[in-house]
Amino acid sequence: MDIHSDDLKTFVAVIDSGSLSAAAVHLGQTTSGVSRALSRLEDKLQTSLLTRTTRRMELTEEGQLFLDRARQILAALEEVEESIRIRRQRPAGRLCVDAASPFMLHCIVPHVGEFRALFPQIRLELTSNDQIADLIEHRTDIAIRIGTLQDSTLHARALPASPLHVLASPDYLARHGTPADPGQLAAHTLLGFVQYEPGNAWPLRHADADALQVTPALAASSGETLRQLALAGQGIACLADFMTRADIAAGRLVPLLAAFNSGYRQQIHAVYYRNTQLAQRISCFLDFLQEKLRQHAP
Repeated sequence: MDIHSDDLKTFVAVIDSGSLSAAAVHLGQTTSGVSRALSRLEDKLQTSLLTRTTRRMELTEEGQLFLDRARQILAALEEVEESIRIRRQRPAGRLCVDAASPFMLHCIVPHVGEFRALFPQIRLELTSNDQIADLIEHRTDIAIRIGTLQDSTLHARALPASPLHVLASPDYLARHGTPADPGQLAAHTLLGFVQYEPGNAWPLRHADADALQVTPALAASSGETLRQLALAGQGIACLADFMTRADIAAGRLVPLLAAFNSGYRQQIHAVYYRNTQLAQRISCFLDFLQEKLRQHAP
C-alpha cells in the first residue's frame, strides 16, 4: 500500500467541500482529476470510502474511520512542518531579562557571549532587581524568580534548583572559631537579608526542625552584597550554591555545619507572559539557560 499525504488531503477536501467539483476548486485541480485520485485511493485501500450518486455523497463505515485517522495524520504533519519552519527562522528583536544581581552576575553574564554568538539577531537587555519586579511596568520579557513562586497569572519554567550553604571566610573563622553545631551560631556575627525573611531561614537541622530562623547582626537586600561581606570576613552567611560555588572551590569561602544541612534546594523559576511574537525569543533563551544551569548543577 502506497498512500501519500496528497491522497489524504484530497479525500478530506472532498468531504469538507461537500462535492468533487467544490474540492477541485479548493485544490486547484479538475473535477475529473479529483475523481480519479479518489478512485485510486479506494483501490489502494481495497474498499469503498464513499457512496456516490448523482445528487449526494455519503461516507461508508470504512470511510468514516479513514477520515478520522486522515485528519489526525494531516494535523500531525502540519505541526511538524510548523516546528521545522520555526526552527529555520532566526529569532530576532529585543529581549529583556531581569534577575536579582547574584543570579545575573553568576548565571547569566558568564554565558552572554555564547548566547549572542548563537543568536546574533536578538538584542539582549539585562536588568537587575533584588525585589520582585512587575514585568509589564519594567517592560520585562523574562524574570528570574528565586524561591517559592507566588504569582499564578504568569507562565513559568522551572530551572535547576540550587542548594544553600552556610559559610564564612577563612579569615573570619581564624579570628572567631568554627561553630560545631547550629546552637553555637548565636555566638557569631550572622549576615542575613533585610525585608526578605525566607532568606533568614537557614537549612540547618536543630531540635525538631529542618530550618533555623536567624536574626542577622548585619543585613542587606542583595545576596551579592552578603557574599561580598562574607568574603571580607564580616560574618557567617547562608547563600545559594550558584553564587558561591567558585568561592568554595577556590577556598575563599568555607562551608560550615554540613552534617546539619537539611539538603533543602532553593527553587528557581523563569516567569513570563505568553506572547506569540516573543515566544521564539523566550524559548531559545530559556532552553539555552536551562542547559547551562544543568551542566553546572551540583
